[in-house]
Amino acid sequence: MIMAIGEQFAGLDMKQLIGGPLSAAAESSTLLANSTADFINKVGFEPDGKLRTVAFGYQKRSVNEDGTTNLDEMNVAVPMLAIVPIPNLQIDEVNILFDMEVKQSEKSESELDLSASASASLNLGLFKVSISGSVSAHQSQTRSSDNSAKYHVDVRATNHGVPEGLARVLDMMAANVAPSLVGSTIRDENGQSLPDASRAKAEKLKKLRQEMSQIDNRLSAARSSLEDNIMQFKRVAKTQQNVFQTNMTAFLNGLDKDKEEDTKKAESYENTFAAVSQSWNNLQNQAGNLIRMIADGCQDVETLTEISDVFALLDIKSDTVDGVEKYTQTKYENKEGENQYKTIAAAQKNAVAAQKKVSEVEKELFDKKEEYNSTVSG
Repeated sequence: MIMAIGEQFAGLDMKQLIGGPLSAAAESSTLLANSTADFINKVGFEPDGKLRTVAFGYQKRSVNEDGTTNLDEMNVAVPMLAIVPIPNLQIDEVNILFDMEVKQSEKSESELDLSASASASLNLGLFKVSISGSVSAHQSQTRSSDNSAKYHVDVRATNHGVPEGLARVLDMMAANVAPSLVGSTIRDENGQSLPDASRAKAEKLKKLRQEMSQIDNRLSAARSSLEDNIMQFKRVAKTQQNVFQTNMTAFLNGLDKDKEEDTKKAESYENTFAAVSQSWNNLQNQAGNLIRMIADGCQDVETLTEISDVFALLDIKSDTVDGVEKYTQTKYENKEGENQYKTIAAAQKNAVAAQKKVSEVEKELFDKKEEYNSTVSG
């Protein structure tokens, strides 16, 4: 009995044929990930969890303003993970190919020879007729079958380099890696040793340069703090200016422009508000210079509790004269029950203190440069 072509596939476990290689690939991915993690832990970190580093030493030569040279011994520690390739093998593609070919042909052969004969005679008067005949049969049949199958799994894996998360960590580490000075020797312009007197002078100049560098760093920090305090002072002052703007808008919206009296009120208010706004705009545009003027004339910052007259800030004052309400400008002062004035005064105080710190460090740097120049001139 010959099996139908469709029945040839009935015994195949397609779930195992397709799912088996995929499951194996997934397990392999886990093993590869563990391999990467093991490498990072063993190579990148000490047993106590600290970062493993490699120390490099080198010499750096620099020329000083007085003609001498510095031969500096430098040292830098680099994370091990930053200088070795990290294995990060990942399976990118799994191809499963399954081909099955069924060939069938049928041929059967058998021989059967059958024969039969017969004869008869017939008298037709003058003639006599004889009839004879024979029958034969032959049958041939052949049967054959052929089955073949191909099963191929192609797995492709590549090294994906440093994982993204680890790359970010290494970037943070690299940002904090800086050479450190181990030792320094002063030489002449040709790299030779200096006489005692010249070496003493060169050592002093070197020390002064280091001190100036430190003062310069403190000056940069002081200037940054001053800038922040001035910006804060301008922000709180802008808040008060916005209050004026809101009040003006509400006042004008409440007037009836068809009434002559209200028209005069609006004109008076607008003129006054223009002058008030200009004073607050001047603060925004000249805050830095004005803060410096106040700091130069202030002996004790702690006594600075009022907003300085240097800003010439204005407020709007309402008066009733002969039954007519009028609006005039007046000095911006601390009003009972209002906290905005105190907020501006406190921001002014912080800005003035920051400015005095900058001036102090600037003078320290100036004096140190004077000492340096005097030492250079002998």
